[in-house]
Amino acid sequence: MTTDSTPTTDNDSTKLRFDWQDLPAATAHLPGTGGRIRSEMEDFVVAEIPSYLPSGAGDHVYVHVEKRGLATMDLVRHLQRQGVPERDVGFAGQKDKYAVTRQWLSVHEEYASQLETLADMDGVQVLETSRHRNKLGLGHLRGNTFELRVRDPVEDWQPKVEAVIEHLQAVGLPNYFGPQRFGHFNTNALDAVRIIRGEKVPGGRRMYKFYQSALQSHIFNTLLKLRMEGGSYESIISGDMAQKHETGGMFIVDDSDAESVRAQALEISAVLPMFGKKVKPSAGDAGEIEAGVLSELDLEWQDFRAAHGARRASRVKLDDVGLSPTEDGYIVSFTLPKGSFATCLMRELMKDEGEVPAGGDGEE
Repeated sequence: MTTDSTPTTDNDSTKLRFDWQDLPAATAHLPGTGGRIRSEMEDFVVAEIPSYLPSGAGDHVYVHVEKRGLATMDLVRHLQRQGVPERDVGFAGQKDKYAVTRQWLSVHEEYASQLETLADMDGVQVLETSRHRNKLGLGHLRGNTFELRVRDPVEDWQPKVEAVIEHLQAVGLPNYFGPQRFGHFNTNALDAVRIIRGEKVPGGRRMYKFYQSALQSHIFNTLLKLRMEGGSYESIISGDMAQKHETGGMFIVDDSDAESVRAQALEISAVLPMFGKKVKPSAGDAGEIEAGVLSELDLEWQDFRAAHGARRASRVKLDDVGLSPTEDGYIVSFTLPKGSFATCLMRELMKDEGEVPAGGDGEE
């Protein structure tokens, strides 16, 4: 285990920063379209797919809003100024500021009049109100739909987009965490390691849970990168757990060869660990890869025992991608499960990471 006698170094800083160029694309062998996205607010449209719709009855008031130029927390802070405690505002996920986004929020019925004031905010349109028996909770959504406009791509963009989409529908989209997971200054994962080693960081230990999440995400990205580079992206190896794309159910793999056949058909994918007290290192070949990543960072699994831990699918199955030409490019529409990042798809399509925005996917 690392100690405060092992200070972080410049090499640590390099290894613990997010860099798209360090993460292999699934379609690196195919050309991209180039172009620009998010030139205008309306170029990035995101809508929640809720886990459930309000029933119409109950002591919690729900409101469905469309917002422009406002983050979810801007709406929460507005309600706070109206006298609603932050803990009493429910939402399923945080949405981008520089986008057109649609999502649900909730408050207890005693704050119903304050909720109505959202309609007075510039950039907010109330689409629907209802009631339900419980507060809307973080994560109470199945995913998000996206409509993203790419302007000024190369002239022959359409066959390039179609080839990339066809390949991704066959092999799956790498489910990397995008750059916004790692903080405004790209130092969150590094700060987590500094805290583990007993160093002082801005925000101190009160920010540790936030920083630790970034470190878990960085390790996940590294594991996925190694699977892609090592040829096991589309297969199952010994020690893996896997997830069924159709139902979301996870299971322990008994026969990696047999399950690899299902993985190659994109029926299942390996799920990679985000270490914590409920998620310990894997056995077999998967465990060897994990041990190598932890060793490279001078970390041990026990350094994550304060976290709960989770497992995340290594791939996303793309079933409903749509493509529409515009006068200056194209619009691509698609659906992603909660927690997946639209920038992962856009970098595959465009291949110009300088034009793929560093911040925001609609879901944080």
